[in-house]
Amino acid sequence: MSLTSVSREQLSNYLNDFLSVSQFKDYAPNGLQVQGTDTISTIVTGVTACQALIDQAAAVNADAILVHHGFFWKNEPEVLTGMKYKRIKTLMSHDMNLFGYHLPLDAHETIGNNAELAKKLGLVDVEVCADIPQNLLWKGKLATPLSPLQLSELLNQKLYRQPLHIGDDEQIISSLAWCTGGAQDYIDHAAALGVDAFISGEVSERTYHCAMEQGIHYFAAGHHATEQFGIQALGEHLAEKFGLTHQFIDIVNPV
Repeated sequence: MSLTSVSREQLSNYLNDFLSVSQFKDYAPNGLQVQGTDTISTIVTGVTACQALIDQAAAVNADAILVHHGFFWKNEPEVLTGMKYKRIKTLMSHDMNLFGYHLPLDAHETIGNNAELAKKLGLVDVEVCADIPQNLLWKGKLATPLSPLQLSELLNQKLYRQPLHIGDDEQIISSLAWCTGGAQDYIDHAAALGVDAFISGEVSERTYHCAMEQGIHYFAAGHHATEQFGIQALGEHLAEKFGLTHQFIDIVNPV
């Protein structure tokens, strides 16, 4: 018989092991970030631990929130004031746990952000680029070669956001590399792989020149948009394994 609840400690230990947290050097702590109730039966997942997500999780009486972008980032102010105070106060007043998993969720080979993006786009011959630390850059091929316009439309359909495309509109794209989120500076590594295109979430001024001068297409498909599926897949995995009630709450973010 499936469990309908799990202890906070058991869930934390399972996630740390499942996501291989100890193998990552990250910009924020991975794992339990704010302690809440000891027993967890209802979980909410979302991309970022913003106030809107916390409020909606509280409204459905969630015991825990799991996010990709949590709290306590490197070099941010350490004091609990303003926006951070309000967020944490809401969590604590509702006795909700907050778990955050950043790079471990990007890199996971079955339910991570990069893996889920490959599934959404129907990519084939998918593999992790072993020469990039922490398994963050992936490569593969389109099942059917596409024009840049067709690939833009595919991204729009699957990610619910129109991407920015840099490159020659006439060239056909067959092979590509990708890293979800704010990984536009991996474009040089992608170009060195010899792929036709690189997909990530954000774009910088320099990205345009890197793409044009190295002859590689670049698609900025949105930080939130490219990272919405990993945390959802993680919630679904936990619901199945522990018999938990799970709800993914998407807080719209155009960036």
